[in-house]
Amino acid sequence: MTRMTPSEAFVETMVANGVTTTFGIMGSAFMDAMDIFAPAGIRLVPVVHEQGAAHMADGYARVSGNHGVVIGQNGPGISNCVTAIAAAFWAHSPVVMITPETGTMGIGLGGFQEANQLPMFQEFVKYQGHINNENRMAEITARCFDRAMSEIGPTQLNIPRDRFYGDIDVEIAEPMRLDRGPGGERTLNEAAELLAQAEFPVMVSGGGVVMGDAMAEAIALAERLGCPVVNSYLHNDSFPASHPQWTGSLGYQGSKAAMKLISQADVVLALGTRLGPFGTLPQHDMDYWPKDAKIIQVDADQKMLGLVKKVQVGICGDAGAAATAILQRLDGKTLACDANRAEREAKTAEEKAAWETELDEWTHERDDYSLEMIEEAKSEDGDWLHPRQVLRELEKAMPARAMVSTDIGNINSVANSYLRFEEPRSFFAPMSWGNCGYALPTIIGAKAAAPDRPAISYAGDGAWAMSMSELMTAVRHDIPVTAVVFHNRHWGAEKKNQVDFYGRRFVAGELEGGENYSEMAQAMGAEGVRIDDINEVGPALKAATDAQMNEGKTTVIEIMCTKELGDPFRKDALSKPVRHLDKYKDYV
Repeated sequence: MTRMTPSEAFVETMVANGVTTTFGIMGSAFMDAMDIFAPAGIRLVPVVHEQGAAHMADGYARVSGNHGVVIGQNGPGISNCVTAIAAAFWAHSPVVMITPETGTMGIGLGGFQEANQLPMFQEFVKYQGHINNENRMAEITARCFDRAMSEIGPTQLNIPRDRFYGDIDVEIAEPMRLDRGPGGERTLNEAAELLAQAEFPVMVSGGGVVMGDAMAEAIALAERLGCPVVNSYLHNDSFPASHPQWTGSLGYQGSKAAMKLISQADVVLALGTRLGPFGTLPQHDMDYWPKDAKIIQVDADQKMLGLVKKVQVGICGDAGAAATAILQRLDGKTLACDANRAEREAKTAEEKAAWETELDEWTHERDDYSLEMIEEAKSEDGDWLHPRQVLRELEKAMPARAMVSTDIGNINSVANSYLRFEEPRSFFAPMSWGNCGYALPTIIGAKAAAPDRPAISYAGDGAWAMSMSELMTAVRHDIPVTAVVFHNRHWGAEKKNQVDFYGRRFVAGELEGGENYSEMAQAMGAEGVRIDDINEVGPALKAATDAQMNEGKTTVIEIMCTKELGDPFRKDALSKPVRHLDKYKDYV
């Protein structure tokens, strides 16, 4: 036991957990601890807004595989973080949200910046620690860091501001890290038996493959089966795109090749994925999920097994360890799928080639509304760029080892078909939370964790405006990133619903203001370029990422796009309107 202050116990526990970077806005509520961050080797990156700080912590955690830490002033500073912590929750990101609170003698009096801070986060964290006695500072702080890793998600550490002071006897605990196993013998044997009998197995490679650093194990099992491999929704970095068995992502705006191939599966191996409902919905007018296939699901959280899709075998285990254990059980066996391996390989190659050809030729959307918007752009703005053309050019120019974050929105969703990666921890999206303002701060956090990798964010102009002020964070604190802004002057995802379901009655969907985001970027100290020529898209990305890596420059690439729109965002959740009152009868 060592005599120290609670602030020292708090900081030393962070040091024991390898924390070197935190994100937030400084405040009096935790100033006694913040005062000793620097001598402890901890950097506090001051942000523009606390939501950005929590997104940065998420990006940092998802790239590094270590904790992302966010901290802010009690009350409004903490409440600003709720949305971003929810995004981290759905990304299974080990973020520790440190929430200093009103002092214990003022709780309940309605004092300055007072709030009940635990209920704010209870739906979006795996564990909540509260320091009700300063003698427990090290113990509960350590537990929050341990649980973020063991529960694979955010935790909250709530500290009344007066608990940072005093003198206590402390033992700083060693971090506790679980050694995750492959699952139970019975379910592993059953999975191996099903796969041995399968004639057309398909693997879904999910986020658990990324988080478990299990790419090599997933590849080895896939190669033994000779099966097509699809990425689960928004986990495009869970299997290398250059691999001949890779077929692309399922889900919204995903790969037709992946969907056509999984529709033929007799056994689906869902490796490290919860098979979320939004990632298995019909798309491209295809209800592709195989109705009669037997499903083997591997997930580290037993509550996810069979939750969305009925499964024949549920394995509670680590994706990599389970893949290795199944592969060992297949060793030396003759598999039913060995007999038609060449035929399945040819089919996979054929579907991939067809999809690539379609993407090459799919230069613009072809629905009536989009065609009208294309003509309108020609008459009013010049020949502005088609989003799909832009996404294809960005794909071609993407630098090696790039990390990409995408915001929510129509063009960003279409990007799902064009983003391909060779290594894990490369792709970040707000997952099932789907909040705007995600991409820029998240990629700043990712860059802070991996300064040797190019960092690129995608956002539409609506989402961009929610977080673009964090450019100042990137510039001020030398965390250079490249931000691509698709400037199409409307809220595209929701506006498409108004086209398809509401008779083109556009309410609150327009963003026509004459903004120039490249000039705004320059005003915040970054580089800015505006693009309206398709031949400039690829070179602009290359120049910006070169400047990022070689000169430490942050660049905004503003791309002027037409108002054409991809498939509606929530086709599953809408229906044609019904009106009963006479004054609304025309609104059908």
